[in-house]
Amino acid sequence: MDTAPSSLFAKNFAALLFDMDGTLLNSMAVVERVWGAWAVRNGLDPVEMMKTVHGVRAVDTIRTLELPGVDPEHEAHELALAEIADVEGIIEIEGAIAFLNSLPAEKWAIVTSAPLDLAVRRLAAAGIPTPKLMITGEDVSVGKPHPEGYLLAAEKLGVRPEDCIVFEDAPAGILAGRAAGAEVIVITGAHDAAADTPHMTLARYNDIEAGIADDGMLSLRHR
Repeated sequence: MDTAPSSLFAKNFAALLFDMDGTLLNSMAVVERVWGAWAVRNGLDPVEMMKTVHGVRAVDTIRTLELPGVDPEHEAHELALAEIADVEGIIEIEGAIAFLNSLPAEKWAIVTSAPLDLAVRRLAAAGIPTPKLMITGEDVSVGKPHPEGYLLAAEKLGVRPEDCIVFEDAPAGILAGRAAGAEVIVITGAHDAAADTPHMTLARYNDIEAGIADDGMLSLRHR
């Protein structure tokens, strides 16, 4: 474990909310191939492009670029199709599958910026269980860093967002989790986009385990 504020382990939580890419699974190889090729086709630096794609919806990334003659929704759709077709190299963040399987199904959810078809494809490629509840980029009117996705997940789970922990890997997602009122744990196993975060960080899930407290809430502890 990289950093572990003791206060986080002294509390109990109603639910755990997970981002997907970079948080539960490492899809960096695919993202670099697909987005890198797209950047080159559009006259952009693929290295610089990679600095902007973490944690946000593709349509929002493209819209921000304001490229002349480019339809953000069409391009995002085409990128999603390319990413669905390419799952080579997608793997779980170490320990993610075992950790998720240890959680009661009604006490966790995924909140991802990816569209549903892509999310399902990547979870299957990594061998990660599909949750009972998954909020995708298609379920919200505003993507991360807006907290809508995390607020919606908490509402559907019937819990208060301030009683949740959000697991994230990217600055936009961290901002979304904090804006929702949740605690945040940052996962660094796929990349270091949020390496300077003041929040607790984990490189892998093997270092923690979850339990059920006497009040039915979830507790986290060091292994």
